[in-house]
Parts: sequence; C-alpha cells; structure tokens
Amino acid sequence: MDVAIKALAAALAIGITALATALAQRAIGSAGVGAISEKPELIGSVIILIAIPETLVILGFAVAAIILLG
Repeated sequence: MDVAIKALAAALAIGITALATALAQRAIGSAGVGAISEKPELIGSVIILIAIPETLVILGFAVAAIILLG
C-alpha cells in the first residue's frame, strides 16, 4: 500500500505541474505570437518567456524523484 501511495503522489507531482505549465504557456504563447507579429525583434524575449514555465515541470520531476527515492 505504501508503494501505491508514493506512486500516486509522484504522478500527481508531475501531472499537476505539467497542467499548470500548459496553461501558462498557452497564454504566453498566444500573446507572444501577437507581439511578434507587430514587433519581430521581440522573438528572443518571447522565447525566454515561454521557457520560464518549464521550470515548474522540472521542479515537479524533482519532487517526484524525492518522493519515489525517499
């Protein structure tokens, strides 16, 4: 039973952070495309802003690893 609870907790840690990242990137991506269409020189800033939410998934993966290995 203990292994099942750990596996569920790790899955939630990855799943919830992945959903949160998807929602954030959806908003940032649509706004970024609009900004790039008006000012093409903003492409570097938009790429950085799209990459920032990915840290949520990385942190979720770290938490899942800690749960499974601990």
